[in-house]
Amino acid sequence: MKRVFINLFLILTVASAAVAQTNVMWEPVNVSEMDLFKGPGGDAMRPDLSNIEFIKQEKGGHNKKYRIKDGSGMIWVAKLGREAKPETVAVRLLHGIGYKTEINYLVPSITIPGKGTFKDVRLEARPDNVERLEEWKWKKNPFVDSKELQGLKIMMVFMTNWDVLDLQNKVIEVDGENHYIVSDLGSTFGRLGNNNLPIIYRLGRKTGDPKAYAKTKLIRRVENDGDVVLSYKGKNRGVFKGITIEDARWLSSLMSKLSDKQIGDAFRAANYSAADVAVYTNAVKRKIAELKDAAAANNIASN
Repeated sequence: MKRVFINLFLILTVASAAVAQTNVMWEPVNVSEMDLFKGPGGDAMRPDLSNIEFIKQEKGGHNKKYRIKDGSGMIWVAKLGREAKPETVAVRLLHGIGYKTEINYLVPSITIPGKGTFKDVRLEARPDNVERLEEWKWKKNPFVDSKELQGLKIMMVFMTNWDVLDLQNKVIEVDGENHYIVSDLGSTFGRLGNNNLPIIYRLGRKTGDPKAYAKTKLIRRVENDGDVVLSYKGKNRGVFKGITIEDARWLSSLMSKLSDKQIGDAFRAANYSAADVAVYTNAVKRKIAELKDAAAANNIASN
C-alpha cells in the first residue's frame, strides 16, 4: 500500500510539472478586435502615477532604467531614452497578432524622486504572478521550425530590430505557462546597420526614426526553391536562414487583418506625433504588402 501511495505521488508530481511547463510563444487571437492602443495590459494594468517610489537603478542594456513602484503598489521598470517609444510599439504589434509579450506603457512624463522628471518613458510591468526565468535561444528552443517561431523571425526584420541576440529573449512563467518572449525590443522602427563592416559604418543604424524606417524593405528576394531572403543586416544573421514562402504566407494572413487604425494606435500609444504616425502607418502597410507578394509567389509556384 505504501508503494502505491508513493507511485501515485510521483505520478501527480510529474503531471503537475508537465502542466507548469506548458510552453507558449503565440496563440490564435481575433486580430481585428485587438486593442493596439491599450496593449496587452489593457486599462486594468495602466500605471498609477499619483505616487512614484524609486527602488533602484537597473543594470545592463543600452538605455538607463530605474525600478520603481507606482501609486497602486505595482512594480515597473522605467526605460529612458530613444528605445522607449519604439519598444512600446513593437510590443503592441506583436500582441495584436497573438504573440506573448511583456506588458508596457509609454508615459509622456514622469517624476522619479531623487532622479528627476523625464519625458516619454516606457514602463514595463513586473506583476506578482509572473516569474522571470532563463533566456531562450533562437536556434535551440521548443518551437524550432514552427510557424510561430518563423513568423517571429520575420517580425524582427519587419520592425528593423538590429539587436537580435539570445540575451534579449526571456522565458516568463505566467499562471503555469512558460511564455517565450522577446523581452528587449527597443532597437526597432529605424534602420538596420551592417555588423560585418567596420564600426564607423554601423553608425548608420537608427532607432525610432520614422523617415529612416519608411525607406527600409522587408524582403530582398524570393528564391526559386521557395526560400525568402529577408532584407536583414543586423546581428545574428544565421537566425534568418530557411524562411519559406509558406512562413511569409502565415504571417501575412495575420498582419493583413490589422486595420489602419490599429496600426496607427500602436504608434499613438508611444506618443508619436500625428505626422510620424502617418509615416509609420504607411510604412507598415507597405511591408505587409511585401508579405502578400511573397504569398502570391507561393501561389504561382504551385500552379
